[in-house]
Amino acid sequence: MKFTLAHNNINVLDLKKSLDFYQKALQLTEARRHEAEDFTLIYLGDGKTPHLLELTWLHDRKEPYDLGENEFHIALLVDDFEAAHALHKSMGCICYENPEMGIYFINDPDGYWIEILPADK
Repeated sequence: MKFTLAHNNINVLDLKKSLDFYQKALQLTEARRHEAEDFTLIYLGDGKTPHLLELTWLHDRKEPYDLGENEFHIALLVDDFEAAHALHKSMGCICYENPEMGIYFINDPDGYWIEILPADK
């Protein structure tokens, strides 16, 4: 028996804002979509790996999600760490930096943390 990672899911409040963010900040693009009467699922991919990020938008949701202590995160490798850092700094989405470890985190529009790692780590 062998298991393979398929996707991670996060719920988003403003689908357009989230799609724009993930496209600009991380170059993730829509791989597929599922439309239902009261929700939409959009799967984002990097075009290199089979792993996807599933965004769930509940159409009638009006209030932000309670992320608790936000003790979870998504991590992405980047081949040009300095260019990524400059982009994210210009976007104003860096929420934590750890120069000693050579990593930093950005916030998406809903407050989820995303770790950015150099590809050679």
